Amino acid sequence: MAEAMIEFQSVTKQYQGGQPAVDDLSMSIGKGCITVFVGPSGCGKTTSLRMINRMVEPTSGTITVAGQDVTSVPAAELRRSMGYVMQSSGLMPHRSVLDNIATVPRLNGVPKGQARKRAAELLDVVGLDPSLGKRYPSQLSGGQQQRVGVARALAADPPVLLMDEPFSAVDPVVREELQQELLRLQRDLAKTIVFVTHDIDEATVLGDKVAVFAVGGKLAQYATPEEILRAPANEFVASFVGRDRGFRHLGFTAADGVTIHSVQTVTRGGTADAGMSDHGDGWRLVVDGESRPLGWEAPGPDSGLVPGGSLFRPGDTLRRALDSALSSPSGLGVAVDSDGRVLGVVQAPEVLAVIESARRVRQGAL
Repeated sequence: MAEAMIEFQSVTKQYQGGQPAVDDLSMSIGKGCITVFVGPSGCGKTTSLRMINRMVEPTSGTITVAGQDVTSVPAAELRRSMGYVMQSSGLMPHRSVLDNIATVPRLNGVPKGQARKRAAELLDVVGLDPSLGKRYPSQLSGGQQQRVGVARALAADPPVLLMDEPFSAVDPVVREELQQELLRLQRDLAKTIVFVTHDIDEATVLGDKVAVFAVGGKLAQYATPEEILRAPANEFVASFVGRDRGFRHLGFTAADGVTIHSVQTVTRGGTADAGMSDHGDGWRLVVDGESRPLGWEAPGPDSGLVPGGSLFRPGDTLRRALDSALSSPSGLGVAVDSDGRVLGVVQAPEVLAVIESARRVRQGAL
């Protein structure tokens, strides 16, 4: 179990004349882990996050960071000691990207040249081209702005990173890219990250642990994503997670036992078939000259290119294996290597058989 970095001890936030925004919250947040606060609107997750850096002051209770009561540190100093990323990137429109990233180091007294050098290094860290440093926020896409926001939060190398729905304003494709980028950064940097979202899928993808908040500011369950999906603590958590939690739970089981079969392919613009197989009922997988999948040709003459489904890579989870098969027009999930070249296909009935086998193993272990 990770050493505690942030502790909530019987913390309540009560606004005048209303129900508590946060009600008697006690929890321990592990050092070097991603902890996700999730729940419906008005459940106190953002209020809880903002009490960590005193953007909101608790009515009662104690919050400590690295063993120190946050109220013993001046609020401005406390905030500069933590990274903070918000829903809209919060970049200053009149400052260049480099100067935005350099904001906190400059406030901490770092010379301008040194702060801008660090900012340029961080552009690469968050996956942005260094040439973007001279641009202004309005010249960037939403996803790029959020990456700059993350770079700015990391600029002073803080041990704690607070992230308040940072990816909710971008489209789903960019959102998934940013999620994977955050996981990559965390593998390299091992920060203590507290992340707020209303999306249970995002919570289970990102969180080492997930705190589910109920309306009224009560902590309903605090556990690993796998446990929350497998064993919701009560009806509220089960309802919030959703009826398809069994499918989501497959994201925690490796698809090592799924067989990859050969498949009939045709190179676009060519006539030669390869990888002949009995699988696919006449469907042929169309690939480019590098053997990367482009789509499917249906059985019969004069078939056009039918877009394929999601792809599966060895080492992926059972959820990805099943999704690749169910989303494919041919009923076959395309397996590719790390370079995106076709390895073969997986079949939904065989994936389901592996899922059933894994379920029996889990039951036997209980």
